[in-house]
Amino acid sequence: MLDGRNGADPELVEGWLRARSVARGLPQPVPDHGGLRVDTGSATERCRYVFSRAIEGLSELAHAITSPHVFLKLCDTEAEMLARVPARWRLQPASVMMICEARPDGNLPLPEGYRLELSTTGPVTAARILTQSGDIAASGYAAEFAGVFTYDRIVTDTAHRRRGLGRGLMAALGAARRSHAATEVLVATIDGQALYSTLGWMLYSPYTTAVIPG
Repeated sequence: MLDGRNGADPELVEGWLRARSVARGLPQPVPDHGGLRVDTGSATERCRYVFSRAIEGLSELAHAITSPHVFLKLCDTEAEMLARVPARWRLQPASVMMICEARPDGNLPLPEGYRLELSTTGPVTAARILTQSGDIAASGYAAEFAGVFTYDRIVTDTAHRRRGLGRGLMAALGAARRSHAATEVLVATIDGQALYSTLGWMLYSPYTTAVIPG
């Protein structure tokens, strides 16, 4: 069994990050300071650095970077991140990396009044759960790449929560997995962790984010 209590497996993190980039149409990550850099290039995020472990390269970057819109991500605790960054950095809400080793296959029935739409383009599957009037009640993406199957941007609208839509969405996306040897990985908020834990997902490691305000 994978164990990320003392940092994460670099190969798993790289596979997940590559699959995430595919899911979002982003450039593939490149090695940088012992971690991986993704040039996201948006107005709010110029790039992100992802580290599977708390290494010296993380500290070097944190001390060199002085501008906002650059994110540091670490598969370790908030305390480990704070020990390596200057005071100008601020932590973002906590997240966790999770893996699933035993998930039931197949779709789950949706509550009355909802319907599922699925579309697949290459390795990326998009899912939407719609109301009878066509409003989006829940949505998400999944991508399979480099031996990892990742779930991304899983969202249920506030007005439609606690109706099993999240379960149905995850089951529909999971059914798109082509290789059962691919490791299933996702990053979740603390609130999301509670849902995924009921679906057979296990905590793999903390996932801590720091950024300079601005």
